[in-house]
Amino acid sequence: MSRTPLPRRTCECCGRTFAWRRKWARDWERVRYCSDRCRRSGTGAIDRRLEARILERLDGRAARSTACPSEIARTIDPAAWRDHLEPVRRAARRLVAAGRLEILQNGRAVDPDTARGPIRLRLVRDR
Repeated sequence: MSRTPLPRRTCECCGRTFAWRRKWARDWERVRYCSDRCRRSGTGAIDRRLEARILERLDGRAARSTACPSEIARTIDPAAWRDHLEPVRRAARRLVAAGRLEILQNGRAVDPDTARGPIRLRLVRDR
């Protein structure tokens, strides 16, 4: 007996995908966040600036070149760049969901939900 897959959404805060849950049955159309933590933090002007920083950093490069999230974080704060690494990765996941970016491991595009370890970021350009 095969089940039909549950509907999925992308969290507006962290960019991860999440599946439908029974508790959301009445208001699934209004669900925007995967967790209470994401709902509390939301996305703001800082998050949009991070997305813009990633795009501008990659836009000035050759067509197939990549960047490391730590490189983007270092442009924000060279001394405390590690504090900005996870927000940069969240911004990258949101850009992947919007179709503007790819997350790579070993030169191949990977699912941002399952990527663990070092990643690279690359713009999606018209082929």
